[in-house]
Amino acid sequence: MAGRIRQDDVEAVRERARIEEIVGARVQLRTAGIGSLKGLCPFHDERSPSFHVRPQVGRYHCFGCGEGGDVIEFVMKTDGLGFVEAVEYLAGRVGLQLRYEEGGGTTRTGDEPGRRRRLVEAHAVAEAFYREQLAAPGATAGRRFLAERGFDRAAAEQFGVGFAPQGWDGLLSHLRGRGFTEPELLASGLVSQGQRGVYDRFRGRLVWPIREVTGETIGFGARRLFDEDNGPKYLNTPETPIYRKSQVLYGLDLAKRDMQKERRVVVVEGYTDVMAMHLSGVGTAVATCGTAFGSDHARIVRRLVGDAGGAGGVQLASGTSVGGEVIFTFDGDAAGQKAAMRAFGEDQSFSAQTFVAVEPTGMDPCELRQAKGPDAVRALVAGRQPLFEFVIRTTLAGFDLGTAEGRVGALRAAAPVVAGIRDTALRPEYSRLLAGWLGIEDLDTVRRAVSAARPRTGGHDDRGASGRPGGDRGPNGRPGGDRGRPGRPGADAGREVPAQDAPARLVVPDRRDPVAQVERTTLEVVLQQPALVPAEFDDLAADAFAAPAYRAVHEAVRAAGGLVAARATDSATAWVGQVLEQAAAPVRSLVTELAVAPLPEDRPEVLPAYVRDVVLRLVEVGYTRRIADLRGRLQRMDAAADPAAYQAAFAELIALESARRTLRESA
Repeated sequence: MAGRIRQDDVEAVRERARIEEIVGARVQLRTAGIGSLKGLCPFHDERSPSFHVRPQVGRYHCFGCGEGGDVIEFVMKTDGLGFVEAVEYLAGRVGLQLRYEEGGGTTRTGDEPGRRRRLVEAHAVAEAFYREQLAAPGATAGRRFLAERGFDRAAAEQFGVGFAPQGWDGLLSHLRGRGFTEPELLASGLVSQGQRGVYDRFRGRLVWPIREVTGETIGFGARRLFDEDNGPKYLNTPETPIYRKSQVLYGLDLAKRDMQKERRVVVVEGYTDVMAMHLSGVGTAVATCGTAFGSDHARIVRRLVGDAGGAGGVQLASGTSVGGEVIFTFDGDAAGQKAAMRAFGEDQSFSAQTFVAVEPTGMDPCELRQAKGPDAVRALVAGRQPLFEFVIRTTLAGFDLGTAEGRVGALRAAAPVVAGIRDTALRPEYSRLLAGWLGIEDLDTVRRAVSAARPRTGGHDDRGASGRPGGDRGPNGRPGGDRGRPGRPGADAGREVPAQDAPARLVVPDRRDPVAQVERTTLEVVLQQPALVPAEFDDLAADAFAAPAYRAVHEAVRAAGGLVAARATDSATAWVGQVLEQAAAPVRSLVTELAVAPLPEDRPEVLPAYVRDVVLRLVEVGYTRRIADLRGRLQRMDAAADPAAYQAAFAELIALESARRTLRESA
């Protein structure tokens, strides 16, 4: 797809996609006061709800783990989508046709989500058709295939398995009857074009729906059942506007929750293997669709299981922060070993710990479940071994280590494998292990061989456990991966707001400090209820907020135009968005938190008075602070030496005391 999505269309998606509906589909929300909802956080385990959603500002925030954002960010984080994918998905939900900016600033009207929605709808109809056909008399072979592999009717329904009838136009006629045009059907990949016209792509086959992480079906995988079928054993949907095999993983829609919870994914080789894994209690299993596990798949996995040094990383006993686990299961034959070697190359593109689980007798997970039951499947996963170890041992297996010549040849073959490990902390350890597996007592010999096998480039390619250059560093390049997660409201001490893209961290003051609490509550009502905020707020000076964190938010509010801009904005969602655009990177998380935080008072009949009182209290605090400063200055001044300056300062003091008195009388 060419070009960027127009920014005004992105904003329209934010406005139209109701965050309470999108979040509510994944989190059970309940009322937490007027205009506020709360539930258990989907990003970390908790028993008491600390995850809040405020629909009127279109944002969410968890006061337990610090995750927060808008509806687009929520879909990105929970469904593992990129920004463009999330916007397009939400646009489809709300029926908004996106426009894309081409090179040179020209705009083209995209065929998404209009065309995309039609293709997705066609697949939904096709899936229902196939599932219904599985119960028809002509699908006996399909039901037998499933039964022979230990899958009953409930399992078929769970995974949406269906049957494509043997005729040439069963699905074609059905879709035409539902109003789909021939160009739409050809674009969907559900039908093919031949010399005699259009016909069903899948015929006489068992079919599995291939879904996006959002649950929308975008393609099918079909298994041959009949001898007269001269096609391949497995036939998949061709590349279409909505289906790209290098960017989908079968079973991801079913596995994503467990993947995020366990920070683990198990990659298997077939549809029935995914079914066997899930039915055996391994709910993190997925499979590629007619292609090897590639870099696009790695990016999908990275978004769901986490990167080293990021949120949700696993802490090892050594203190090293790593991402979640990626476990490949391969057949024990030569082809399986070759697949593992390919995976070794992809392992370098994401930082999760990577393992291999191979059944010694060569059975795949489906066969293993049939032969030995679910416990054996779970044991296969539990008995995984590090991918690096598997690749090295596989390399060594091709040599006779009982001879000097064999050991030397094995060292030469295995050294580049160890040298190719980008994690500088792991490479020396595997050099030591390699020496032991070879039976070479002189470790320096192995180290020299590994060093000699390192590619000589102009730059450095060393990476630490985080997969980032320079070792195990956090998101800002500092040693360590701690992002400084915020604590709960009312924490005993000040805390750090995570600053993912900024060079500094923002310390939020202790909320037991009464002045800091006034500053915080003022910003909450300015972000959430700007229409009720008195005009005196815009008269506050740049130094009206004593706490640096809240002063930074105030600066963003002023830069966004203050109350004048807020009241000219169509919605609170847009207003908060404008403030976020002006906020520095370390401040954005705090802005979201303040915009979502439940207000101490939210009854409609008293809310206006409450907002006015909160803001005027801060204004009075400002007056008091300035009066104290002026009195101190007057005490230090020499009235005789500079009477004009003294009189000016004294007049300013009188004016401030009068303004404070008037403010108190009007409160």
